[in-house]
Amino acid sequence: MAHYAVLDENNVVTQVFVGKDEHEVVEGISDWEVYYGAKRTSYNTLGGVHTNGGTPFRKNYAGIGYTYDPARDAFIPPKPYESWLLNEDSCLWEAPVAYPADDKFYLWDEETLSWKEVVND
Repeated sequence: MAHYAVLDENNVVTQVFVGKDEHEVVEGISDWEVYYGAKRTSYNTLGGVHTNGGTPFRKNYAGIGYTYDPARDAFIPPKPYESWLLNEDSCLWEAPVAYPADDKFYLWDEETLSWKEVVND
């Protein structure tokens, strides 16, 4: 089972669907990306790492709203905040300040460019 991402004219993912594996040949069709008019994406790839120990594929599993970057051959998620920077190795967005290394829960505050602890009252 393989997954494919349909792109619009700006290389933004509009749909992800299950299709034929690239090694399957059916009625002479062997290039499923061409057949479907879509880019192959790996369900088990995140940040350039294959979660099952396999070979990572296109940096990240595509989601609707992700952008396909042909120069990097990678799917990049939407930028969550203006201040965040793209990690060139993982093609994931990172805050300009590291997430605190404790057992507390934080949310990003774009106005102060800092992590704010979430306190349950």
